[in-house]
Amino acid sequence: MECWIWNSFYLKPIINGVGNYYIEAQTRDQTRTDVIVDYMGKQFVIEVKIWRGDAYNRRGEKQLTEYLDYYHLNYGYLLSFNFNKNKKVEMKKIVIEDRTILEVVV
Repeated sequence: MECWIWNSFYLKPIINGVGNYYIEAQTRDQTRTDVIVDYMGKQFVIEVKIWRGDAYNRRGEKQLTEYLDYYHLNYGYLLSFNFNKNKKVEMKKIVIEDRTILEVVV
């Protein structure tokens, strides 16, 4: 699923004139975050992944913590799309050092 499709259908109506969002915003160190949301004076970093197993997921968590460091944030969001037949839809908090990630698998 393309990130822009998810944003167009779900994110844009929520922020509706009160904030902005940026897709694949480039950082100064030439990496690209999936989604940055500026909403009511706060900034949110969202990493979007397709579920490809635990090892891939851990790399996504590490990638997100690096983005949080870059933006000087302690809280981020990881949204994983799992297309497996027997998937487990879940939401959990993960603490990595001093950063917290809300991970949602759908």
